[in-house]
Amino acid sequence: MAKKPIEDYTRYLHPDIISKFKTMELRARLVVEGFLVGLHRSPYHGFSVEFAEYRSYNPGDPVKHIDWKVFAKTDRYYIKEFEEETNLKSYIVLDKSGSMDYTSGTISKLEYASYLAAALSYIMNIQKDAVGLLTFDTKTRDWFPPSSTRLRLMEILKKLGELKAGQETNISDVFKQLAEQIKRRGLVIIISDLLDEPDQLIPAVKLFRHRKNEIIVFHVLDPQEKRLGFKSETIFEDLETNEKLQTQPWQIREGYQKAFLEYINRLKFEFRQSQIDYVQMDTSQPFDVALLAYLFKRSKLF
Repeated sequence: MAKKPIEDYTRYLHPDIISKFKTMELRARLVVEGFLVGLHRSPYHGFSVEFAEYRSYNPGDPVKHIDWKVFAKTDRYYIKEFEEETNLKSYIVLDKSGSMDYTSGTISKLEYASYLAAALSYIMNIQKDAVGLLTFDTKTRDWFPPSSTRLRLMEILKKLGELKAGQETNISDVFKQLAEQIKRRGLVIIISDLLDEPDQLIPAVKLFRHRKNEIIVFHVLDPQEKRLGFKSETIFEDLETNEKLQTQPWQIREGYQKAFLEYINRLKFEFRQSQIDYVQMDTSQPFDVALLAYLFKRSKLF
């Protein structure tokens, strides 16, 4: 009998990585749906009106939660599990546009972002908070509504394992649509290289704050995008439009780095003014090291 291949997404659950995040928490700093974060878990687990999934009955489970209709059909005992209404709902918004496919090293921005999204999904799941995933380029491509079930985590990991870079970016339109979809305030985690016009990008991100969500922006960059360290005459190709430009990097490096720094400083200033967390991620640094450093720093704010 042929051996069943290991699912590609299981790489996100490598024990060495998972063990680092088991004791970490990602809590919202701001008030979400009337609950101060850190205190958002409901004391009434199992009494929400939102059905989540079935699981097998275990000795000691309340008999009143057995679904007798399912028992009549299967002759097995199953318990209905529910989402906690006061759980934090988190939305991971992942950019899969063409520019995310770039790499000057061993890992592309999209691969790096996928590992980051997987780790964040895992953290939210083990702390019993609901997590969802949205991927986008010119429009929304995948949408998994937030859920705290193990099934949702597996669905997210599977999708991350299948992701391929898409087309151009249209952040403003996608974010407007998503902001309207989010009916209950929560935590919006944006993972992107943010390669868009700042005058369109910044208001689009702030739209989530206007709707009382908490925002974390993980700005994923390749080191070459920050320093333009190419040493020979180079042809640059836009991964979204396929437009090409031949240049001598050393002649434009100083101006490029200055413009890049001004852009980063503007993002930091604008986001700080709106209480939006901005976290720059460099693909040359292991994602788990960078994420753990951020989570540790964030935990000190409570």
